[in-house]
Amino acid sequence: MRVLVIGGGIAGTAAAIALRKAGVEAVVHEARPAVDGGGAFLTLATNGIDALRTIGADAGVLERGFATPDILLRSTTGKELGHTPTGRALPDGVVSHTLRRADLYRALTEEALKRGVRIEYGKRLVDARRTSDGVCAVFADGTEATGDVLIGADGVHSRVRTLIDPAAPAPVYAGLVGLGGYAEGLRLPGETGGYTMVFGRRAFFGYAVPPDGAVWWFANIPRAGEPARGEVEKIPGEQWQRTLAELFAEDAGPAVRCVQASDPADLVAGPVHSVPRLPRWHDDRMVVIGDAAHAPTPTSGQGASLSIEDAVVLARCLRDLPGPAEAFARFQELRRPRVEGIIKAAARINSSKAAGPVARRVRDAVLPGILKVAAGGKQMTRVFDHHIDWDEPVAP
Repeated sequence: MRVLVIGGGIAGTAAAIALRKAGVEAVVHEARPAVDGGGAFLTLATNGIDALRTIGADAGVLERGFATPDILLRSTTGKELGHTPTGRALPDGVVSHTLRRADLYRALTEEALKRGVRIEYGKRLVDARRTSDGVCAVFADGTEATGDVLIGADGVHSRVRTLIDPAAPAPVYAGLVGLGGYAEGLRLPGETGGYTMVFGRRAFFGYAVPPDGAVWWFANIPRAGEPARGEVEKIPGEQWQRTLAELFAEDAGPAVRCVQASDPADLVAGPVHSVPRLPRWHDDRMVVIGDAAHAPTPTSGQGASLSIEDAVVLARCLRDLPGPAEAFARFQELRRPRVEGIIKAAARINSSKAAGPVARRVRDAVLPGILKVAAGGKQMTRVFDHHIDWDEPVAP
């Protein structure tokens, strides 16, 4: 079997690695001239790390990140509301890690190349058509590629998704703009070892402190009305710094200091979208995975982890089942309940990031109790204790 993978991000490179482990040839086609990350940083939860271990691709990733096992939540006044885990420790003690998105891409790309995966850059997909025995991908540069099947790992604004189903719903704007940056030379004593997140009066702020003492921070700003494609990304970093300083001026915590201590050239901004429910993930020759199929908002902390899980499960399905159509159907059946449950939970949390005065008081009063109950609850177990057994055959 020859597989065309569209998209050289997290889902695409992980899929190529998993397919090679399954004995399947895969060629990755990436639209950009090179993959530089496309974002600031992310958390890879322990279920995502476990999925990478399943295909022997975790070492290069972990060495580029730092441990962030939990989140401390604070109110706008600085009151401690409670802790929530970012994952459950694996048997050897490894916990969730935070790393730059670009570093995760590099680690996965290096692993894919080491295993003989070919990655072609500057290949923006414009069309795909069925052939008598497979599929032909057509790229904007006029070239074509043929394979037995095509995997769309091309993100939240997926072209493959609309080729499978022209009536596929568009991504849903979450009403938030996400930003991230790095504050050098700013020391926040006592704040290492995880995330601290603050429910501000007018926006949400979070940060983590790696071992070198720099501050990695992010912000979620409520914004009504979906921005045009590329609009938010074009706003200068200096303008965002002024906006953020004003939004966080009344909040306790280091938000304003972090924003002002950051290089505006390194600030990354973009609207937050999700794909909560896609009716069709596949046809008989094409399938979507990762954000192209089920994009959660960053609130879930699971975007990268779910994409890697997808890659491993799909490779097993193609390895064990008799044809692409059956493999794709089984893949969707195995994955849909899990990913859509996580997306729904994240959507509920999003609303609390833009709460009004009354809702803030209610949230701050009830959240400590909710966190204590949730810490040992079934939802946490379902999310973080998910394990994929590579050697177990996929049942039809």
